[in-house]
Amino acid sequence: MKKQTKIKQVHNNILDWFNQYARDFPWRHTKDPYKIMIAEFMLHRTRAEQVVPVYNEFTKKYPDVFALVCANSDDIRKVTEHLGLHWRSEHFIKSAKYIVEKHNGELPEDYKDLRKIPGIGEYIAGAILTVCFNKPTPVVDSNIARFINRFYGLNLKGEIRRKKEIVQKAKEIFNHDNPGQLLFAMVDFTALVCKPQKPNCDSCPLKFLCSLNKEQKIVEES
Repeated sequence: MKKQTKIKQVHNNILDWFNQYARDFPWRHTKDPYKIMIAEFMLHRTRAEQVVPVYNEFTKKYPDVFALVCANSDDIRKVTEHLGLHWRSEHFIKSAKYIVEKHNGELPEDYKDLRKIPGIGEYIAGAILTVCFNKPTPVVDSNIARFINRFYGLNLKGEIRRKKEIVQKAKEIFNHDNPGQLLFAMVDFTALVCKPQKPNCDSCPLKFLCSLNKEQKIVEES
């Protein structure tokens, strides 16, 4: 199967699946880079369902970077402690101050500039570019890396999300007209179907294309 045809099938199948099974979160109803940044800060190693009420309250109290710059650090610490992210509390105010001082309160559209903002790593920068600015950017967390590793039969071990094979495949996958929607679809798909343990291969919309599924069939038939 030609590469472009396979990628197109991945896009179509994942997005069709997403139309049926998408989870609904408040940060998926905005393209405000500030609010996506806040959501991603909160989502770090935290269940999305747990983040929802905290995110809603936080963005109501601090609707933009200018409001966050004036926030009381103790109030921010209480929020992050509630999410089990007390060590990340400084990211919120530091990032806001940096954005106000260096970018007049507007998050930049450039990857390198985003990465200079305190607390914004590779994944958050990619999420902001895809969701808010509609720029095809490889967005890779451990879940998406796991899917790519399985789907393409790369058989990589250990910490794989920064390996060149993973990043290259992610670039191909996120080369889409609506990369932000595709990211949300990938996030849900890797959480609900292509799970770390016992993936739901039988209900996977990509099972006829996936190397893992083909390997399992060979084992079953041997």
